[in-house]
Amino acid sequence: MSHFAVITLPLYSHMHAMEALAKHLIVRGHRVTFFQQEEARTLLTEPQAHFIAVGDPTPFAMQEPGFFHLISGMASVTDMLCRELPLAFRQHNIDAVIVDQMEPAGGLVAQALNLPFISVCCALPVNRDNTIPLPVMPFRYGTSERYRKLYASSADVYDWLMSRQGRVIARHAREFGLPPRSRPDQCLSPLAQISQTIPGFDFPRTLPACFHAVGPLRYEPPTISSGKKKPFVFASLGTIQGYRYGLFRKIARACRQAGVPLLIAHCDGLNASQTARLARAGTQIVGFADQLAVLRDASAVITHAGLNTVMDAIATATPILAVPLAFDQPGVAARVVFSGIGLKACRFSPSRTLSQHLLDLLENKQYTQRITALQTQLINAGGAARAAEIIEQAVCTRRSVPTV
Repeated sequence: MSHFAVITLPLYSHMHAMEALAKHLIVRGHRVTFFQQEEARTLLTEPQAHFIAVGDPTPFAMQEPGFFHLISGMASVTDMLCRELPLAFRQHNIDAVIVDQMEPAGGLVAQALNLPFISVCCALPVNRDNTIPLPVMPFRYGTSERYRKLYASSADVYDWLMSRQGRVIARHAREFGLPPRSRPDQCLSPLAQISQTIPGFDFPRTLPACFHAVGPLRYEPPTISSGKKKPFVFASLGTIQGYRYGLFRKIARACRQAGVPLLIAHCDGLNASQTARLARAGTQIVGFADQLAVLRDASAVITHAGLNTVMDAIATATPILAVPLAFDQPGVAARVVFSGIGLKACRFSPSRTLSQHLLDLLENKQYTQRITALQTQLINAGGAARAAEIIEQAVCTRRSVPTV
């Protein structure tokens, strides 16, 4: 059996997906160890998975406000991991590495040590294709020359903004004796790449032969519910954005205007005074909820367009009103609209606009029909169990695992 290292961003959604994958590998007899800053230890809940702290115990900048704080933090963590992981992997006898696509250090170090590694897309895939916009861009899909120029110019701007991390990648690739590179998408596995998406949700695009869209990485696979939907809306802005009281208040007002009950899960982002004010206005509000269970009953979901929530909505055939806020959420929202499973609104839209979108979702059965078709594709995608099989095959053979 193999000893796997897991390198992922210390964010709840990324750790949760990797943990589900780790549990499947542990059940198959493997050993799995997560390597990250000490602060990430609390995000790991699987008792049979191991955790090794590396680097200095400093707060991770993805939790801090501001785009440039985020860029600086990502570059610093990549630099730290490239310095710390080679020795840590040797000390702990690592056989193979499972790498978050968004953390290039894992792939760089694995290649430097000649270890097999597998890339996992916990968010939208970072694989480049000049016929579609980058995941962080809000643009719709188009095939005209105007769209191609828009995608290319926006990619140039993004690469310029991310140049600090790019310089870190280039420097460590050079020091490791690897071919030149400067972007995370140039650090992906040639053996297998695993995605939480499904083909029907993405834009038309070209992907490597070893790319496997297996759907959400959950330990328990989703099942199709036979129950009927109930007349209420569920709203969540995820674990990082749950503090946005003003947006929750606007969502609550929109639901009152539409005449539908609302359940908000704020992931402990709001204080007692804020939750009390929302409750007095007629909103049911909780810190955390069993999202899949709630979505099986909900008639619609209002979300920040986090990929996990959108995949849960597809798994439960729940039409989506996407209000993107950060990261790859604009790209997820664009795909919600493209696939016909929901609508998109700007976070600055007035409550009346949100209300009109909600009524459209609730009254137009085409959204339910389209998302039900995607639900079937997701249920059959294989999930974490299929991902574990792909990983084992890649590590055992050290050959590219083609999509069947």
